[in-house]
Amino acid sequence: MSYRKIEEYDPKTTASLTAHYRDCLGQLGEDPAREGLLMTPERVAKAMQFMTQGYQQDARAILNSAKFHEDVSEMILVKDIELYSLCEHHMLPFFGKAHVAYIPNGWITGLSKVARVVDIYSRRLQVQERLTTQILHAIKETLNPLGVAVVIEASHLCMMMRGVQKQNSVTTTSAFWGEFEKNETRSEFTKLISGKLH
Repeated sequence: MSYRKIEEYDPKTTASLTAHYRDCLGQLGEDPAREGLLMTPERVAKAMQFMTQGYQQDARAILNSAKFHEDVSEMILVKDIELYSLCEHHMLPFFGKAHVAYIPNGWITGLSKVARVVDIYSRRLQVQERLTTQILHAIKETLNPLGVAVVIEASHLCMMMRGVQKQNSVTTTSAFWGEFEKNETRSEFTKLISGKLH
């Protein structure tokens, strides 16, 4: 699922997280009893559960839920997939887009399932490098394609709001397997995601 209603949050987890966030506010010098902050610990508790819901989801099951036999061996590309994740080092957001392609070997999956795989691994505490390879391996192991390519471009608030404070930096990571390890196929993929194919 891409969204869980508030009543679906585990009450025990929510209560425990709420208590911890209330304590954090006090530790930071705020007054948790102040009117504007009364509901903040619970809101943050629910927000964190939403932003880490990928731990409760199975990417391979999602791909298998819409797996179809097709005699197709041309590249399938889903590009500009929005992603939002949390850096595991500072728990600050990073966000951007993913480009995912595969070359079928008898099996395809629903296009929306590719985007769902990106969401599932994004909604965890992450590093962009691992996120990139997790997406690749899920598609590789479930569809057994001839090749998989994943490129992620993202901005990291841990670099923008703190540390080096570089607001315009973008991090690009890539992972290629199978046919995409060949220069010709990789070049076609790169042109497609950059919009330069003529």
